[in-house]
Amino acid sequence: MFFFSSTLLLAAACLCVKAGFFKETVTTCSPSTVHRLSCDSDGIISVETSLYGRMENVTCTEGNGISDTGCSPASVTDIVKKRCDGKRVCELNDKALGDSDPCKGTAKYLHSTYTCIPAFHRVTCEHSFAYLHCDYGQVIFVYGADYGRRDITTCAYGRPASQIQETACSSPTNKVADSCNGKNSCIIKASNSVFGDPCYGTFKYLEVAYTCQYPVVSQDESVYTGVISVQSSLYGRADREICSEGRPYQELDNTECSQHGTVDVIRRRCNGKKVCEIKTSVVHTSDPCSGIFKYLETNYTCLPANEGQVIFVYGAYYGRTDMTTCAYKKPTTQIENVSCSSHTGKVAEMCNGRNSCTIRASNSVFGDPCRGTFKYLEVAYVCEYPGLTPEQF
Repeated sequence: MFFFSSTLLLAAACLCVKAGFFKETVTTCSPSTVHRLSCDSDGIISVETSLYGRMENVTCTEGNGISDTGCSPASVTDIVKKRCDGKRVCELNDKALGDSDPCKGTAKYLHSTYTCIPAFHRVTCEHSFAYLHCDYGQVIFVYGADYGRRDITTCAYGRPASQIQETACSSPTNKVADSCNGKNSCIIKASNSVFGDPCYGTFKYLEVAYTCQYPVVSQDESVYTGVISVQSSLYGRADREICSEGRPYQELDNTECSQHGTVDVIRRRCNGKKVCEIKTSVVHTSDPCSGIFKYLETNYTCLPANEGQVIFVYGAYYGRTDMTTCAYKKPTTQIENVSCSSHTGKVAEMCNGRNSCTIRASNSVFGDPCRGTFKYLEVAYVCEYPGLTPEQF
């Protein structure tokens, strides 16, 4: 997810791994109480922010010491990310953050925000081989890997209690990412010779979370791998942390305000494009919460647009959105209007399901969204095997 206070940029030049998933929040008040982050069976944790201390005087106010509202070590997010990223369930408490007290005498709390990202989850017992693989045309991207032991049940069959009782010896490792990222398939052995021995005498296992994605294409290449598909969009405020720096508490207090119809506006402007830029003024048709400092937040995915069998059009626009496209030797008066692009369903109607399609970019086909302006037709489409929908890719 990307957050911009004035301009929103959506770029589909690569696979957008985090886009399109809702944010979870966990707050733990009591010291030494378990702080638990968890995802469903098909998701893994990706920590966005964490703080330990106090940033306002509303959360966890039982007892004294809530006046210091600006204390939290900057390293907390990195510590929680290291402990939890790539796992389905992660538990920790304030002791895992170190012995230092960021604000003595103040009632503190541990607060984390995170998303659950769909991913493959593999557990391989010690002395066995982990097999990571993707469909044809996709490559591996490792979110996280740990070697050691976190519970007494995994890879425990037939093992004496002495070999499985140590459950605090799991160690994050980059070796799986170094060996497998960017490959279509990968084999790696779960052994001390590869990962070292984080807990001598304990029978260990390798835990890996990864996704399969289309290879990233650099921006200086002529073909991109994806087009934008907007999932959700919010203009207003949904929590007190985002875009809060330097803002007084009263400008962050309303966390349930949003401009109606924002997602429809963003979809019309961005769906099917490789890159999309928007100012907040486009969606700010009214003020959803007067006196509150607002932001524009959009979740989106990058859909594959690769070669296949028949055409499926994601989006088409006729008009003009910049002064450089189709502008050679055209007078300024014919290219200066860059706000006249109009969405059209005609390309989809004429081309979907065909192996090839020819359509003329002209006013006679699409109408004239901006008289006197030299226009162009912009189409985003994928090629798919007959009988499959894009959701089945």
